[in-house]
Amino acid sequence: MYDWLIVGAGFAGSVLAERLASERNERVLLIDRRNHIGGNAYDCYDDQGLLIHQYGPHIFHTNSRQIFDHLSRFTEWRPYEHRVLAKVDDKLVPIPINLDTVNKLYGLSLTSEELQDWFKARAEPVDEIKTSEDVVVSVVGRELYEKFFRGYTRKQWGLDPSELDKSVTSRVPTRTNRDDRYFGDEFQFMPKHGYTRMFETMVSHPNIHVMTQTDYADVKDTIPHRRVIYTGPIDEYFDFRFGKLPYRSLRFEHVTLDQAWHQPVGVVNYPQTEDYTRITEYKYLTGQEHAKTALTYEYPSAEGDPYYPIPKPENQELFKKYERLALATPDVWFVGRLATYRYYNMDQIVGQALATFRRINESLPANADTSSVQAMPASAALAS
Repeated sequence: MYDWLIVGAGFAGSVLAERLASERNERVLLIDRRNHIGGNAYDCYDDQGLLIHQYGPHIFHTNSRQIFDHLSRFTEWRPYEHRVLAKVDDKLVPIPINLDTVNKLYGLSLTSEELQDWFKARAEPVDEIKTSEDVVVSVVGRELYEKFFRGYTRKQWGLDPSELDKSVTSRVPTRTNRDDRYFGDEFQFMPKHGYTRMFETMVSHPNIHVMTQTDYADVKDTIPHRRVIYTGPIDEYFDFRFGKLPYRSLRFEHVTLDQAWHQPVGVVNYPQTEDYTRITEYKYLTGQEHAKTALTYEYPSAEGDPYYPIPKPENQELFKKYERLALATPDVWFVGRLATYRYYNMDQIVGQALATFRRINESLPANADTSSVQAMPASAALAS
């Protein structure tokens, strides 16, 4: 008899498996339908010995010392500050938009103070910021919105920014200085030996049994367990009772080139041209020295594995129906991006998992009979 059946061996499931096994001394069965652990952060070596991210680039960054210290138990780190260029009007310019972006794109020599006035002169007044279009045009105006955001968003989401919640483009800041880092967080690192090695260390506890290529439907009634932590799509758990929640997927084309480098930074975005949204060159991310280089071309898709919950009001209404079912389901905790239908960064999912563990400790004595204990869905345990 397992104390916990955890569905999904990504960040949410693996963090909780380790905490339950090591801190509560409970037996955990950790399953994943894929043939590996690590979820979308899984990395591996290609045929040429280059370390690649199988599901596109995953860059760790956080402002939380607690989250960084927790993951540091399972990996050493290498410092890495992510930089992204966008190909706009046949020029490679920094994204997020900064002083150098505008000066290079328009052949100007503005100062930071002058750029503030330049943005203000082009910004469009918006009474209430509701959509992703509102976010951008209210800060930098229509022209930069068209150049950098509209085409990219249409490719990425299959929707116009005017149809998407403001949270999508709010993730990308606008700067008036020359800071060309994609993220501004205090802790910006990559696992020194890769994400997969970190996950392997995390779930190596003797109380954890890992089964890959295993579907929840195949074991839920055959392997005895007391409680469930579910990190998959919440609509799938309830057999799509109210219909499918919309997700955006991705298709990846991995390429190895017989040259040392291909592009000047780790990621180049293509908001105006090409069917793909970006090209990633992994040696920037991993620090690996190799005579060849590995790239990934990313193609957004409406079909395939669910990656991104689509942030629209009607989708949130549908999710709320499933959330009400989750609240009424005993002995099941719903945790992670797919189970709570929110677009979280990796560090936020780790924070959510740690918060869920604290609430489990508060509500449930270790190795207790849970027959009278109601589940606490992850929506009640979001990272602060």
